[in-house]
Amino acid sequence: MEHAFWFKKWQAKEIGFHLEEANPLLVKHFDALALKRGSRVFLPLCGKTRDIAWLLSCGYRVAGAELSDIAIEELFQELGVEPEVKDAGKLKHYAAPGIDMFVGDIFDLSAAALGPVDAVYDRAALVALPEAMRADYARHLIAITASAPQLLISFEYDQAAMAGPPFAVDELEVRRHYGEAYCLRCIERTDVVGGLKGIVAAKECVWLLVQT
Repeated sequence: MEHAFWFKKWQAKEIGFHLEEANPLLVKHFDALALKRGSRVFLPLCGKTRDIAWLLSCGYRVAGAELSDIAIEELFQELGVEPEVKDAGKLKHYAAPGIDMFVGDIFDLSAAALGPVDAVYDRAALVALPEAMRADYARHLIAITASAPQLLISFEYDQAAMAGPPFAVDELEVRRHYGEAYCLRCIERTDVVGGLKGIVAAKECVWLLVQT
């Protein structure tokens, strides 16, 4: 997906993917990761998701990667926090107590810059990328997080019936990208009420990925 596509979305406020509250599937299933309070959770391609505020309110530290500086500036405004902003190689690093956001291309984010994380929550990253990019993304994510356990949300639907994003990522593909690094378990598969974008019947799937 071209960077310009996402920049245009944020500039035009075409952010129908942004929820005004924490994702119910995160709230329902986050405990499956069995993390201690104070653990650090990484959210790839996070936008300004309200999931971040929920995780912070629950006592977790949060790191994220996002292409749009508009999204991250609005995130901190909504949190009521003034971040320190500094360069981190090709990225910008927005930092405040308990939160680190890296703005730029996630493929430019290194393990050293990110720092240790205890888990990954991927609600909108894998499904936001076209098929040609997803294998590289998965490998990169595994590398920079040292195979930290993941809570991954994906969609299953007829890709021919609707253009993404979000793209359809079925069980075979999830296992292809992550099966060597993790034991995978689908802990919920539920119908998307009203269909995805009101266009196509779809299922939303929650995957728990833990190290083998």
